[in-house]
Amino acid sequence: TGDTGQGARTWIKQILNQDMAFQHIKVIYPTAPARPYTPMKGAFSTVWFDRYKISIDCPEHIESIDSMCRGLTDLINDEIKNGIAKNRILIGGFSMGGGMAMHLAYRFHQDLAGVFALSSFLNKDSVVYQALKRNESVLPELFQCHGTADDLVLYSWGEETNKMLKSLGVSASLHTFPNLNHELSRTEIEKLKTWIVKKLPVEAAKTN
Repeated sequence: TGDTGQGARTWIKQILNQDMAFQHIKVIYPTAPARPYTPMKGAFSTVWFDRYKISIDCPEHIESIDSMCRGLTDLINDEIKNGIAKNRILIGGFSMGGGMAMHLAYRFHQDLAGVFALSSFLNKDSVVYQALKRNESVLPELFQCHGTADDLVLYSWGEETNKMLKSLGVSASLHTFPNLNHELSRTEIEKLKTWIVKKLPVEAAKTN
């Protein structure tokens, strides 16, 4: 919440002592538009969507989630127009960004390569779960990480999200980081990088 795409990039760079870069993968850090954010008493903040409160036990703010899904769909479609195959696109994020990615992939883009969610969760009766109950297709794999000492987005919320998605047919892993609060760690980013390369291997040169 409140950070920008550029800010996220810098944060990861500080943790790794280098950019999170790959020879064969383009990394995009989008920034959420500024909007009034209810948990901050309606103050403007760069957030992906609004929340009634930061809790697993309340309804989702569907209107703001869906309007953001439309905007991010344009971003995905731009990449596809530029020649990137949809099954070679991964989406994900930290905290609210991970929640956003789960909505985007599991409700609207089930043919993406995968999703990562770091210190993220979905609300109890999430529309994501409703959508997956009706689903027949193969779903993007989920890579989840969460610190056990997280006092903003509780570890148990991440765990419950993971269990629910698994029960609905998502192939999901949950990597637990003892003593990690609502933050990123180097080990976690290294694990994420390994997973990204596994999901998007260098394509063999196309022979005619």
